[in-house]
Amino acid sequence: MAGRVGIVFVSHSELIARGLVDLARQMAPNASLVAAGGTDDGRIGTSFEKVSAAIGEADAGDGVVVLCDLGSAILTTDTALEFLDDDQRARVRLVDAPLVEGGVAAAVSAEAGDDLEAVAAAARTAAGSPDADAAPPAGASPAGEPPAEASAAGPTRRVTLVNADGLHARPAAELVKLAATFDQPVTVNGVNAKSLLAIMALGLTQGAEIEISSDDPSGAAAVDAVAELAASGFGET
Repeated sequence: MAGRVGIVFVSHSELIARGLVDLARQMAPNASLVAAGGTDDGRIGTSFEKVSAAIGEADAGDGVVVLCDLGSAILTTDTALEFLDDDQRARVRLVDAPLVEGGVAAAVSAEAGDDLEAVAAAARTAAGSPDADAAPPAGASPAGEPPAEASAAGPTRRVTLVNADGLHARPAAELVKLAATFDQPVTVNGVNAKSLLAIMALGLTQGAEIEISSDDPSGAAAVDAVAELAASGFGET
């Protein structure tokens, strides 16, 4: 796979930044995830040098998405961006999104090999930005329940979720990464299968029946692949 977009977590706390990298790493083991937390001497605050170094470390040429926790972290990052050369600055996106949810969504998108704008858009879904793909359509089923009727015109399969802990973060990330490898749109219980936050918001538990569909008649392979992954228990059973 070509290089991946890097993610930088900027926090006033070194522990928070490192913890976020650890969390996201569970779902995006190959993505470039870099912490930039605390001051140079380990106090609460932010560091121009740390943020600059983190952007440089995360940038493999495909771009970097930066997420920050508090206002002054944004100011520090803005300053760091000003000191980048024009080429590198053009491939950095400072995204206004919740650090945890946005960072995890961005990391999964980067892991799937999405480009810079797609990774930034994935992070923004955590901020409630308008995103028709991520938002459940009218009539979407409540948590843990399949839709009453299939609405897609394309292929559809139903699978019972076997994972003891339900569709928690790791299997949800596996589902999203697989769905993202197909060009055709895929939905799970009516929400975009390529949106981590939308999938996790379903709150699916063990025994729930999930409906995997595509409104593209050529989407059978995508639907089958996602259904088979779900039926396998995502490698957890």
